[in-house]
Amino acid sequence: MNEIRTAFLASARVCRDLIAHSAVEQRWDEPSALEHFTVRGLAGHLVRATGSVEAYLDRGSPDDAPTSAARYYAAAVDEPDINSPLHVAVRERGEAEAVDGHTALVEKLEGLIARLEARLGTEPDDRQMSVFKGLVLRLDDYLVTRIVEQLVHCDDLAVSIGVDTPAAPANAMEIAFANLVEVARVRHGDLAVLRAFTRRERDSVDALRIF
Repeated sequence: MNEIRTAFLASARVCRDLIAHSAVEQRWDEPSALEHFTVRGLAGHLVRATGSVEAYLDRGSPDDAPTSAARYYAAAVDEPDINSPLHVAVRERGEAEAVDGHTALVEKLEGLIARLEARLGTEPDDRQMSVFKGLVLRLDDYLVTRIVEQLVHCDDLAVSIGVDTPAAPANAMEIAFANLVEVARVRHGDLAVLRAFTRRERDSVDALRIF
């Protein structure tokens, strides 16, 4: 299994351990650190970051030319208003994922990880998937976007329940950082990103803030 698939599964296990934390169950119905998200809804959304891989693999393999992981984010997350129908639907799906309670959600993620560990070991390197908004990505590029989601929302959930953010697998962080820089380049252009890193006084677009 390649590095991206291994990192995705390792990150999923970190998510599982955090979601299983007793503080998640204790604060299940409380607001999270994200506006309009409850702790349960955020935990459900975090499980969906893993579960969507299985769901999209089940759709089959399209023949369309794939987009990149960075361009996926630029196209899929194109609405900054958290009250937009897109973001409302995201929160609703997170709530729906958690509807059966804390224990059931943890068990669901455990089952997902076990099935995906077996499946990702057999999927070919050129496997493509039709994902959110009908965008086509290579499996490994989609997993890159899932690693970003896992790491970002693990931090959100940890902050929400008042515990330290769990350490992420080192290679997962490297994969996420590389992707996030690419998203910034797609959204804002190379010069803006260069200035954001080196000349903040000229960073007029907040180029490193991509979501």
